Amino acid sequence: MNNFDLAMALQKLSYSFIPVLLGIILHEVAHGYVAYKKGDPTAMMFGRITLNPLPHIDPVGLLVFIFTAVFSPFVFGWAKPVPVNPRYFKNVRGDMMLVSVAGPMANFFLAIFFAVLFKLITFLPGETLMGLGSGLDFLVNMCAVGIWANIGLMWINLMPVPPLDGSKILMGILPYSLATRFAAAERYGMLILMFLIFTGVFTYIIMPFIRLTAYLIFTIFGIN
Repeated sequence: MNNFDLAMALQKLSYSFIPVLLGIILHEVAHGYVAYKKGDPTAMMFGRITLNPLPHIDPVGLLVFIFTAVFSPFVFGWAKPVPVNPRYFKNVRGDMMLVSVAGPMANFFLAIFFAVLFKLITFLPGETLMGLGSGLDFLVNMCAVGIWANIGLMWINLMPVPPLDGSKILMGILPYSLATRFAAAERYGMLILMFLIFTGVFTYIIMPFIRLTAYLIFTIFGIN
């Protein structure tokens, strides 16, 4: 029984690796690329606008990914934040908001990509599907994780809690005086985030958004 559980855990880790790692990396690359287009060369100078995973790996984020892939129904992880210097921006608040939006949107489009890939698999001839054997299960599971994990990454990062992207988006929307006060509270953001996570409040708030988005994608693409 223990060997079977270990085998299943390793199998889950194998088909989760590509979509989650890709989602984490593209999230950061999108931040860096939009910042670069808005005049900030910092991410480019540090070699962070690349699909090479090595410059992006955060040891703790990688361990969390492995742990959740093995023991949790929801796979999660993170990369090192891309360095952004707002001093290069012409419109600091507006450009910073665009940089912040870019990461979650990258995850959204990646979820759509895996939904399209999932749908394309169903159009393969029957003999091709039979020929894939266990590879078919791998592809289907990889696409499913790609959809759920990237939707999760999108909504988690859109939450308006510092240091998540949603807090920077909110600061770009709020009147300047309120945005300044909100920015001053950022020093306590990580403590607030940890409290919300460990008390389960964060999951309670975010899961309806994740489920609704997944339902809409599955419905649009006719995925069961």
